This record gives sequence, C-alpha cells and structure tokens, in this order.
Amino acid sequence: MTDPSLDQLVAWRGATTATENTAAAIQQAVSELLDALVTRNQLQPHNLISMIFSVTADLDALFPASVARHRPGWQAIALLDTQQMYVPGDLSRCIRLFAHGWLPKGRVPEHPYLRRAVSLRPDRQ
Repeated sequence: MTDPSLDQLVAWRGATTATENTAAAIQQAVSELLDALVTRNQLQPHNLISMIFSVTADLDALFPASVARHRPGWQAIALLDTQQMYVPGDLSRCIRLFAHGWLPKGRVPEHPYLRRAVSLRPDRQ
C-alpha cells in the first residue's frame, strides 16, 4: 500500500502505434507501452489505480485493457477501453493511454510516447 504522506497522486499520458490491425500487433504494441510506463516510472502494480486506453477506429482486433489485465498483479487496477474521437489526418493505428497512480513526492512522472506516436508529443522525448 501507499503512504499518502510520502506519495503524490499523478496522471500519466502515453501512446504508441500498432503495425497492423491484428491481435498480435496490438498486444505487442500495448505490452511495449506498458513496459515503458512501468520501467521509466519504476512502478509496481500497487502504484497504479486506473488506466484508460483509447484506440483509433482502425483498430478493433483486440481490447488493449485485456493485455494489461493479464499482467501479473494488475487484477486490482481499474481498466477501460474506448474509441478515440475521429479527427481527419490523425495518426493511424494509434493506442493512447491515460493512467492514474502514486509516485514518491518530488518524482516527476515520465510519459511514454513510442513508435510513430512520438510525433504526438515530441516535447516528451
């Protein structure tokens, strides 16, 4: 458990892209995104509260939350999938992440933007 006197509640953003609309490609992209989130922020499952995944309309082969749900220790994290709003010219096959959790006070959250999604937030690289 976390000690509120030592921790701060933070939110993370992140994104990646899948190479194609297949379950395997989506699973690989989501796993890579979650690994980056966990590694860059030195997280354990108990640090995470909730996570929302959004996907562009061209991805429908797999729910990203199902990938997270199968990670060891992630059963207590609230997970949700949604479809990203369509905007002409938006990045195709994109998976976005919005998560909440605990970090030690003073630590700055690191937001992973991977693959072609680095173009969404070049300031976070």
